[in-house]
Amino acid sequence: MKVAIITPTTVDHTTISQTAVLVIFMVTVHLGIFTHLKILLPSKFCARSCNIEAGEIPNFKRCHIVIKYDMKAQIENAVQGTITKEMRHVALEEGVDVEIIRQRVANGQIVIMGHRHPVGIGRGLRTKINANIGTSSVAVDSELEAQKAAIAVKYGADTISDLSMGGDIVQIRRSILQAVPVPLTTVPIYQTVAEHGSVCPITQEDIIETIRKQVKEGVSSVVIHAGLTLEMLSMLREAQRVMGMVSKGGSLTSAWMIEHESENPFLENFDEILEILRARDTVLSLGNAMRSGCIHDTKDNPQLLEIRKNAVLAEQANKAGVQAIIEGMGGHVWVGDIEKYVRYHKDIIDNRPLFVAGPLPIDVAVGYDHIAACVGASLASGAGADYLCAVTPSEHLALPNLNQVKEGVIAFRIAAHIGDSIKYGPSDKDLELARMRRSRDWEGQFELALDGERAREIHPQTKGCTMCGEYCALEFMDRYLGG
Repeated sequence: MKVAIITPTTVDHTTISQTAVLVIFMVTVHLGIFTHLKILLPSKFCARSCNIEAGEIPNFKRCHIVIKYDMKAQIENAVQGTITKEMRHVALEEGVDVEIIRQRVANGQIVIMGHRHPVGIGRGLRTKINANIGTSSVAVDSELEAQKAAIAVKYGADTISDLSMGGDIVQIRRSILQAVPVPLTTVPIYQTVAEHGSVCPITQEDIIETIRKQVKEGVSSVVIHAGLTLEMLSMLREAQRVMGMVSKGGSLTSAWMIEHESENPFLENFDEILEILRARDTVLSLGNAMRSGCIHDTKDNPQLLEIRKNAVLAEQANKAGVQAIIEGMGGHVWVGDIEKYVRYHKDIIDNRPLFVAGPLPIDVAVGYDHIAACVGASLASGAGADYLCAVTPSEHLALPNLNQVKEGVIAFRIAAHIGDSIKYGPSDKDLELARMRRSRDWEGQFELALDGERAREIHPQTKGCTMCGEYCALEFMDRYLGG
């Protein structure tokens, strides 16, 4: 239960009019946040209740409004049998019965991320795509990052992750939130380390405070590497890996643990983190610090222990009213292992949403990693992965530019489409485009294409195409077989 006090002239120290208070009041009622409202009259210090569910509107003149509210999270509503507007939105977007959505949110198999533009991720839904953007310590351009976010969403990204570690990170995040309506994910340890310069001076309280601030700013999801333990780090020292640990968030968390000779701060403060996330229905994404950094680093004990620990933490989060996504099986995975690894992970996590970065099935496609990763991601999605993190041509080389962000997103839209065709069968959209191609309806093809702009650029401004010219197989068959 939370309490907010509003006077006729101030809300969070901002001077406003009575009308503005009324607007705020009506919006919050519409969102279903407030369950009880009490008006305090300063002249007599008495109070009366206002039944907002019955449509009563209080007299705001010369009074203080004390609003008691308790916002239920999506998973709590689902468990109690309540269908929310976000569930209805996802059901409509996906063409799935809303009761199925509710049931799967209740058991943790579907996550609904975001409030402005809710996105459903999980069992029985279209495979979703995330695009990573953000500054580094040596490359900072907040305007460019906002443009990258807009480009990614334009070409089909369902969510954005801001991985900024340079510049004014709060302002960068604010500009991204203003640029796009889709859910935004952060990795709090990035900002914490960037602001302190290293892991050495950071306290556990610093880490928790960063999470609290980011959640308050309106991020839809946060990534924490809570499944990593000191025991796993000891195992990693003994493992015969080529690449060791390649997760940036995992490496920063590990460095903090070793420097402070302490257990994982996210694990030690897990209950408090859940309280922070539940308060604003922020999704928990459990990172995989132990993922493979090359295809010759195969599944080992540190990986297996982390995914099992993340599965336990996800269940704990769900019981606390927090939706959870598990990151796993990402990075670099030999193509022959992708399908069985995905199914293994899905089984361990009780079919909760699985987020996969890539995976890259080969290591030699430098400069074309988005193409290689498209192959791996297609197989991963087809085997059951629910959420893919796009890889750009600049992977392992540099921060991506605008065009490279676009190329990465398009590659992963292809991967998601292939994966969904494996999971759910051929798409009606493919059939529609084939019919357009059969009738040589070029504009119809461009409208249905994943990147119609690109198709228009390639196609010559003539009736047909230059590949066949006057010797078109379809035209011959129309002439001799009658279409």
